[in-house]
Amino acid sequence: MKTRYSVLVLILSLMLSACASEPQISTPQVEISRGTSVTLPTPRSLGLSLSASQLIEAKWTVGEKSQTQQLPVQLQVSQDQLVLAGFSSWGTRILSLNYQQAGITSDVLPGLGSTLPAPEQVLFNLMITLWPSSAWEASLNEVRWQMIDNDYSRALFNNNGVKVIDIQYSNKDKLNGTITFHHLIDNYTITIKTLQHQQQPLTP
Repeated sequence: MKTRYSVLVLILSLMLSACASEPQISTPQVEISRGTSVTLPTPRSLGLSLSASQLIEAKWTVGEKSQTQQLPVQLQVSQDQLVLAGFSSWGTRILSLNYQQAGITSDVLPGLGSTLPAPEQVLFNLMITLWPSSAWEASLNEVRWQMIDNDYSRALFNNNGVKVIDIQYSNKDKLNGTITFHHLIDNYTITIKTLQHQQQPLTP
């Protein structure tokens, strides 16, 4: 009986191993618009050590039907690393990402890859709204894009001078208000609410 139980445990272990997703390793680049990719700023360029719990809500339209998806996330930024985790409404971690100098390692819970945004895309939405414009300047210059920034809004224009992304802030302190990100070309809107956060300046 004990032998049969051991064999059963071994078979279940192998099945779970086969179902587990392999972490994906990629360069720190993400698509900013169809056909155009940019290099992400470094975690350090935020200028802060940050721990934040946020709620991201995405809205888009397929045909005549409007769809909404919510994703609670936990963001950790240090001097040389960024860690992002997304959770289901019942608290299960369904996506994760680690960004270091060597690149980005990401993982999505098996079976959810087609229903969840790519972790790199979630990271881009957070970084394009929170990181200072100076951190984005070099990357945007590479693709001849421009960012116009002020206390309560941010806009990105492509190499033809067309506004592609519009970002609105309800508070001058971006982490103490609601952020609304609207992609004007792909026609989707993302709302980011910071539920709680701790931050401190990075040491030089």
